[in-house]
Amino acid sequence: MYPRLVVSDARAAIDFYAKVFGAVPGESFSDDSGRIVHAEVSFGGAGVVGIKDQGDGDEPVSLIMALEVTDPDEVAAAMEAGGASVIYPVADHEYGRGGRLRDPWGIQWMLMRP
Repeated sequence: MYPRLVVSDARAAIDFYAKVFGAVPGESFSDDSGRIVHAEVSFGGAGVVGIKDQGDGDEPVSLIMALEVTDPDEVAAAMEAGGASVIYPVADHEYGRGGRLRDPWGIQWMLMRP
């Protein structure tokens, strides 16, 4: 089982995830109009996430993806540079260092270094 993200522009989202998280794009399938109906991106040890353009009754929903990273400050800065907004700034907590940002497609990313 793996999560599938529904976004308004799957190609741009895949590029963003590759740039800021180092995600590796995998297989991708488009319909006759060029809309992505299924694509995969690999987040290293975190596994594969499916992604598609909205449509066919699929609409973006509120979602929080928890992602363990080596340097949450660096990843948060890269996300902000790519257009993400800060929900909770990266800070030290009793459970580790982390924060939460919203990417340009509305997906929330909880970045965490335990």
